[in-house]
Amino acid sequence: MSKSKFEISKENGPHHRLAALVGSWDGTTRTWFEKDILADESPMRARIFMVMDDRFMHYEYEGTLNGKPYGGKMLWAYDLGNEKCQCSWVDSFHMGTGILQSEGHETGNGFAVTGKYGWIGIPEPWGWRTELEIINSTQFIIRAYNISPEGDEAKATETIYHRI
Repeated sequence: MSKSKFEISKENGPHHRLAALVGSWDGTTRTWFEKDILADESPMRARIFMVMDDRFMHYEYEGTLNGKPYGGKMLWAYDLGNEKCQCSWVDSFHMGTGILQSEGHETGNGFAVTGKYGWIGIPEPWGWRTELEIINSTQFIIRAYNISPEGDEAKATETIYHRI
């Protein structure tokens, strides 16, 4: 009997790559509110686990930003039928009371997804690209970039994690 796409993905595809991140992580987060001007650098702790028969990766984190506690959660998926990576993100600072939905693709060493955000009074939404870069079994990096309506990009956050 031949294996399903999902079984193959769990063995050596995108789902395997996501599952390899399961565990506890310590890191440092750097945050920029203006292009190239570092606003904060602080410790971050994360926990990653797979849910629903290893279909989805759940990433939750907590730390501080400008001395105040904050946290967030991301649900990462790889949609085999459409060959696209998907991510839903909430946190207690950047997203307010909204959920950012993003979609993208695999990269050479991870995944990159892009979504849009905005609020009443902003004529055009901004883009937000999140990159998950897997360095090796003991390190990964999450980076995010603001993308203006005109297409200008600026790094917004970067967290470098090490397995604990």
